[in-house]
Amino acid sequence: MNTNKGFFDALELLEEENSVESELLIEKVKSAMLKAARKAYPHSEERIRVDIDPETKKFAMYIEQEIIDDYPIDENEINIDVARTIDPGAYVGGKILKEIDISSLGRMAALSAKQSIRGDLREINRKQVINRFGSKEHDCITAKVVLVEPNRGTVTVDYEGTELYLFKNEQIPGEELVEGKPVKVYITSIMNRDKKPIVKISRTHKDLVKRLFELEVPEIYDGIVEIKAISREAGSRTKMAVWSKDPNVDAIGACIGARRSRITAVVDELNGEKIDIIPWSNVTEEFIAKALAPAEVLKTVITSREENQCTVVVPNNQLSLAIGNKGQNAKLAAKLTGFRIDIKSQFDTVTGEEAPEMSPDFKSVEPAPAKEISEEQSADTTATEIQSGENSEAQSENTETLNETDQNTESPAETAQTDGE
Repeated sequence: MNTNKGFFDALELLEEENSVESELLIEKVKSAMLKAARKAYPHSEERIRVDIDPETKKFAMYIEQEIIDDYPIDENEINIDVARTIDPGAYVGGKILKEIDISSLGRMAALSAKQSIRGDLREINRKQVINRFGSKEHDCITAKVVLVEPNRGTVTVDYEGTELYLFKNEQIPGEELVEGKPVKVYITSIMNRDKKPIVKISRTHKDLVKRLFELEVPEIYDGIVEIKAISREAGSRTKMAVWSKDPNVDAIGACIGARRSRITAVVDELNGEKIDIIPWSNVTEEFIAKALAPAEVLKTVITSREENQCTVVVPNNQLSLAIGNKGQNAKLAAKLTGFRIDIKSQFDTVTGEEAPEMSPDFKSVEPAPAKEISEEQSADTTATEIQSGENSEAQSENTETLNETDQNTESPAETAQTDGE
């Protein structure tokens, strides 16, 4: 009885550790024990029975013996006189169950059963992970923080009984996750599906922002408003281009919400990350100009359609704003549009001459509709070139006032910017 108690205690522990239903686990254990017993009793393969009843805590193995009136030739037979000492109602031609001493199976049989159970559990876990997360790949889920490791920086989260690992490089810089609190993560991929699936999650992926807006903005979820392009520097700033299929629905207004309620919910989830929402345009020049918001753009000239290069002219007092702190605004605009952007001030700070691009006679390549930017194109976008004429001192002077200007300037009707306050 003590042996049985220990067996069922181990069975319950396996259920908890592997999140496996009791009935399924019992079937797998039965199968493993049958294999082990059949190796120990090779002549009784089809006569071996395994009885596991968690309610009565009964665990036993038997050989089904045939009752005969002669001397038995092996363990598959039993003499009628012996059988009647076990069951008074026994009769010749009938059958009786002889209990097997489990300890007699031997060490190798026990190891074989253990390995078989482990293999079954791995397969069960693999199927559970695929079933649970297969449809959630490239989607956002809400998990619970269960462990934060300060030394390694890894955060363990739990989702429906499955532990996932949020590594340091997938966490928003400066964010402190708290054990016991819920957190939204983006499932980037499911690796090694055929063996031991690994669910990779992220808080820095740009599509996390997209999924968060889908959750907060019904118009996006319903497909009325589309997110056409998105670029992100996690923990700092995101630019998102939106477009409405319905002319009566304001795409930017829908994303912001009444009293900024919708965008504020997303910003709060992203630990105060700034979000610029700009209108999508199918005219490339217009889209590039909007992407540099909150800076005002005087003119956009496409210099190479094949190599996705352009020149943008801005007022002298908007140069630092267009570039952004450490070039961030220009870099995000480049990723958003897929173009390499060369930013120039309207007037040369030394000669006072106007940029040649401002001339009505300046020729550029023929305009073409804007293209939606794929994730691969966005990732491969080259670094933004910054040109401000010949006077670098003027650019440095403007950059000093960038932080204040960048946070307080908004393009009235086209750009929504939030600082998380």
